[in-house]
Amino acid sequence: MKDMAIDIPVEPPAELKSLFIPIPPEYVEDAYNKDEYLVLVGPQHPGSGHMRIILRLKGDIIMDAIPDPGYVHRSMEKLAENRLYIQNIPLLERPSIMDPGNYNLGYVRVIEKAMDIEVPERARYIRTILAELGRIGTHLYDAGILAVFLGHTTGFMWPFGLRELICESFLRATGTRITSSFIVPGGIRWDLDEKVLDFINKSTYTLEKRLKGFERIFIKNPAVISRLRDVGILNRREAIEYGVVGPFLRASGVEYDVRRVEPYEAYPELDWDVPIAEDGDAYSRFLVRVEEIYQSISIIRQAISDMPGGPVMSEDLIGRIKEKDKVSRDIRGYFYRIFSKLKLPSGEYTVLTEAARGTLLYSIVSDGESNVPYRVRIITPGWAYLRGFMESLKGSRVSDLQAIYGSFGYFPPEADR
Repeated sequence: MKDMAIDIPVEPPAELKSLFIPIPPEYVEDAYNKDEYLVLVGPQHPGSGHMRIILRLKGDIIMDAIPDPGYVHRSMEKLAENRLYIQNIPLLERPSIMDPGNYNLGYVRVIEKAMDIEVPERARYIRTILAELGRIGTHLYDAGILAVFLGHTTGFMWPFGLRELICESFLRATGTRITSSFIVPGGIRWDLDEKVLDFINKSTYTLEKRLKGFERIFIKNPAVISRLRDVGILNRREAIEYGVVGPFLRASGVEYDVRRVEPYEAYPELDWDVPIAEDGDAYSRFLVRVEEIYQSISIIRQAISDMPGGPVMSEDLIGRIKEKDKVSRDIRGYFYRIFSKLKLPSGEYTVLTEAARGTLLYSIVSDGESNVPYRVRIITPGWAYLRGFMESLKGSRVSDLQAIYGSFGYFPPEADR
C-alpha cells in the first residue's frame, strides 16, 4: 500500500488568521525560558463549553490563564438595532435561555423607565415569580454541569430532574418551557389563573424536599467538598477589583444584590435574605447558589400567598399607542399590533437587574422618532466575571481547572451574546 504524506500547516491560512487570538511570541518565549509550557483547553463543548483557555503551566501549576471567548458570538446588540422594540424581547432573552424571566425583565424595564410606565401591582408580583423560577432553574443547571466536570454523573441527573419542575411551571404559566418572552412593557402577556399559581406553589414544596436528597448525595458529599474547598480562591479585595458579580461576588464576602440596592418589582414587599460566604473558594460559590435556591422558593411562596388582584397590563401605556380601538380588546389578539407602534423618547436609558448569575445591564439609545432602537448595549454577568474566573485559576493545579470552571457557572453564550 502506497504511503501517504499529510501536509500539516504550521499556521492557519491567511484568510483565517483574523479569526484567531494570537499568542504573543514573547509569551511563548518567556514560558520556554522559565521551563514552562502552554496548554490550550477547548474550545470543544465537553471540555470548556465553546471557550478556549490558554494556560501557562509550570509542572501542573497554572501560572497564567488567558480567556479566548467569542466562539458562539451572535451579534445580538447589532441585530437589535434593526428590529422593533417588541421584536427584541425574544432576541435578548437568549444569552441565558435558562433564565428567561430575568433577561426579559431587564430589557423590558429599560423601556418602562424611558416611558415612565407604572406596572400594575399584580403583574409586578407575577414577574417576580417568573424571575425567581429562572434563578432556581439556572442554579440547578449550573449544579448539574459542575457535577459533570467533577465526574459525578448522578450529581448531574439529580438537579436536571429537579429542573423539570421549573420547566413545567414555565410551560403552564407562559406556554413554553424556556424562552417565554412573557414579560412585556407595562406588565405581562396574560394573567395566571389560580390553578397555575397553585401548581407553582406545590412545586416549591416538592423541589425543597428533593433538594434534601441532592444535599446527601452531592452537596455534602466528602469527595465533592474535597474537590471544591480551598480551590480557586478569590478574596474580597480581588473579587471587587476583578469585577466579579452576583453570587460569585457574594461568595467572597461582598453583600451586593441589585434587588436590595435598587429594589424593583415586588422584592421590597417580600421578606428574604442575601446569602453570602467569606471563604471565596469554589465550594463557597456553589453553596451560596444552593442557599439562593431556598431563598427563591421563599420569595415565590410569599408572592403567591400575597398575590394582589387587578389588571396585569398598564392601561396607561396602551392608551398612549394609537389605533387601540381598531383591534380586539383581548391582549393575546392585539398584543403585537399595539406594541409594534411603540417608540421611546429621545435619550439613553440604562437599567440594572439581578439575573441568576449576577448583575445584568441593558442600555438603550433612542432617537425619539423610530420604533427601532438606535443602539442597544448588553453587559451580561458571564462577561463581567470572566476576568475574575481567570484570576482564580492562577496558582491552582491544572486538575482543578474544571472544578473552578463549574464553580463559576460560566455559560459562553451568555458572555458572547
